[in-house]
Amino acid sequence: MMRTRQILLTGLLTWMLAGGAWAQSDIYVAPFGGYSFGASELDATDVGTNTRGEVSIKDSSHYGIIVGMKTRDPGDIYLLYSHQSTDMHAAGMFNPNRLAKLELDYVHLGGSLYFPKGNLRPYVTVSVGMTQMRPSGDFSDESRFSMGIGGGVEYMMGDNFSLFADGRGYATFIDSDNSLFCDANRCIWNISADVMWQGQVNAGFKYTF
Repeated sequence: MMRTRQILLTGLLTWMLAGGAWAQSDIYVAPFGGYSFGASELDATDVGTNTRGEVSIKDSSHYGIIVGMKTRDPGDIYLLYSHQSTDMHAAGMFNPNRLAKLELDYVHLGGSLYFPKGNLRPYVTVSVGMTQMRPSGDFSDESRFSMGIGGGVEYMMGDNFSLFADGRGYATFIDSDNSLFCDANRCIWNISADVMWQGQVNAGFKYTF
């Protein structure tokens, strides 16, 4: 949890420095919720038994918040935090009953470009940041660099309030042949993968100050 707070603080400071004129800009907050799905199955080897199989993250709901500022062009820059409580499922040749609880967070700096059409504002967005995975038990947290891309639509209900919905895809970069989720004595799996993909669909509201 401490590492997550450090990532959040670092991202917030970077975002504030990146927007030197933020005091003159419109600041907004945007809580959201949604569903995370389609995470890649990762080829894995059980370190203890040398059994091969796949490891995947179970689809489940998530929630988060975006804090951002509008730019001079029809766009914005933002800091996004997304949290998912789910299970990590071991399949293939692994015991099918083997599950581990997993907390998965995305902390991303990003930007969006809007294409206004009256009150309707379609947009595209890209972001970069960190993915943190925290399994249950005494095993270590794992943090990896990740990138995101997406698109959505915002509907203006007034000058300061809007509703939005979007879809996002995240690519988390995992070193191939890398041991993950270790405690003081051993690691659970050796993962043979370069990238873990995951999709999200979101809906929320935005309030601009």
